[in-house]
Amino acid sequence: MTIDRRRFLAALGVGGAMAVAGGTGAAAQSLAPAAFDRRSISRLAPGPPDWAALKARLDGRLLLPQDQGYAVARLGYNELYDFQLPAAVARCTSANDVQACLEVARGHGVPIAARSGGHSYLGYSVPSNGLVMDLRPMARVQVLGDGTVRVGAGARLIEVYAALADAGRLMPAGSCPTVGVSGLALGGGVGVLARKYGLTCDRLLSAEVVTADSRVITASACSEPDLYWALRGGGGGNFGVVTEFTFSTEPAPDLTVFSLRFPAGATASVVGAWQQWVTRAQPELWSNCVVSGGTPPTCRVGGCYVGPQSELDPLLDRLVNAVGTQPSSRTVQGKSYLDTMKYMAGCANDTIAQCHPISEGGVLPRASFVAVSRVLTAPVDAERLVRLMDGRTGIDLLLDSMGGAVAQLAPDATAFPHRSALATAQVYASTTPAGQAAATAAVDAIRDGLADLGATGAYVNYIDANLPDWGTAYYGGNLPRLKAVSHRYDPDGVFAFPQSIARA
Repeated sequence: MTIDRRRFLAALGVGGAMAVAGGTGAAAQSLAPAAFDRRSISRLAPGPPDWAALKARLDGRLLLPQDQGYAVARLGYNELYDFQLPAAVARCTSANDVQACLEVARGHGVPIAARSGGHSYLGYSVPSNGLVMDLRPMARVQVLGDGTVRVGAGARLIEVYAALADAGRLMPAGSCPTVGVSGLALGGGVGVLARKYGLTCDRLLSAEVVTADSRVITASACSEPDLYWALRGGGGGNFGVVTEFTFSTEPAPDLTVFSLRFPAGATASVVGAWQQWVTRAQPELWSNCVVSGGTPPTCRVGGCYVGPQSELDPLLDRLVNAVGTQPSSRTVQGKSYLDTMKYMAGCANDTIAQCHPISEGGVLPRASFVAVSRVLTAPVDAERLVRLMDGRTGIDLLLDSMGGAVAQLAPDATAFPHRSALATAQVYASTTPAGQAAATAAVDAIRDGLADLGATGAYVNYIDANLPDWGTAYYGGNLPRLKAVSHRYDPDGVFAFPQSIARA
């Protein structure tokens, strides 16, 4: 549930740095570069793809390293991976362009990745020496009279929110305005309205998909039902390239946002009380609890409520009473749906145009970070959790509440398995290339400490290169069925990558 996370936490009054909060997270459509599968070695064509032939076929633009605009087009969100140099970036304007890319590049042994928002935590949507199918030009958002919305695969969340708000509708999704809807929805879609309205993937009615063999098909409950099941939480880049989504929406009510900052000495009490509080809370309440590393660690609570402040205030009083310590600051504000999404995005005072990356004329910068995740299925020992953050200056642990509507579906109803979770946990550290190794070691240690506390699952949109037993952690009991779907729709491993389902 991915902007400059420092702006997101600042919006909640919590400071610090975070990456994808609430699903917002993840999220390039292809979470990793497709690499050629050894099963297909006999079908490899000699030499590189014919880039001139592809350029002639595209309605969009093909950018090669020598072309003007390539230097910017090649970049993803995470600056740590700016050293990666794709062989080509195809600005795809339609499913036809995606078909052309696959037909020309498939079988040449080059990595192929689709990119929507470019927020892949590990930079997997900009593979070195590969082809990036940039879906950003496909960004149309059309709200229909029946309340459904058609969303192009390149649309950013702020564009979806603005179009829905104009129609008086809402859809649950992430907090980051620059995240692409594709990666978010395909990995599940944890967000600040999830407890009331479910995950983003729960709202998916159908998807237009270009398969590995360049067919354009529609996946829905009635057409390609196994693929439809897999697309709802199975992660981006595994089964095909989604070029358009159709989602269901709801009428947009007014919302109330809040932020509570507690004294440093109360951190363990806050974490313990918060876990019990969100477990028992009505679905209208969504909240996060952020523990910032330090000596001692500090703690802040934020969130939003579907309803007026008069209903929220007693719930906040209940949390404060359980903590036993008054917050040093308490902010509660009623807002419209769109203003709430902008507030959560950290661009409350910006226009919609400004809530875009700097490269697109907005004001939001890219980030340089490492991050990992776990999933809490039940309350954990608060004292031990806080000790994991002791002395970890510059690292944040973000707990995003689950439950409510998320838990109303069975773990195998969609590919997203974490239906009974209390919260997702994300560990995030801003860093530089020089500090990357140390930051990675630190967040990995906290991740493993959370596993020792019983939080063994993980969220695929916060993809983690060092995660032990990652297939089971991401997908649980759904992994065997996902592997079968992957083999059916991509038997030759066109979309294979280091953490693709085919390799789990």
